[in-house]
Amino acid sequence: QVQLVESGGGLVQAGGSLRLSCAASGRTFSTYSMAWFRQGPGKEREFVATSSASGGNTAYADSVKGRFTISRDNAKNTVYLQMNSLKPEDTAVYYCGAGTYSRSRYSYNYWGQGTQVTVSS
Repeated sequence: QVQLVESGGGLVQAGGSLRLSCAASGRTFSTYSMAWFRQGPGKEREFVATSSASGGNTAYADSVKGRFTISRDNAKNTVYLQMNSLKPEDTAVYYCGAGTYSRSRYSYNYWGQGTQVTVSS
């Protein structure tokens, strides 16, 4: 079983930057694709970014393309989300998922507890 713990969320001004981290348990971290999803108040969980097991392939939601970067350090069992040029509409709880490379939340079998990101205007 894989356990995921997100960290790095907080309050930031529009235009600012934040880096989220997701630490994973288990010896098989490097075999999973990893993804970030987010969920705003009253909204469904939506895709943000994903990285293949090796980190060689990535995909982003159009809303964050050019601003966010997903990366992973398999030696540290950690995936990151670097968020730049943040906008108020980025405000949400951000979740880390482990599973199969996809934009769909149903492709991810394991989830962290989430970390709150709030962007003020």
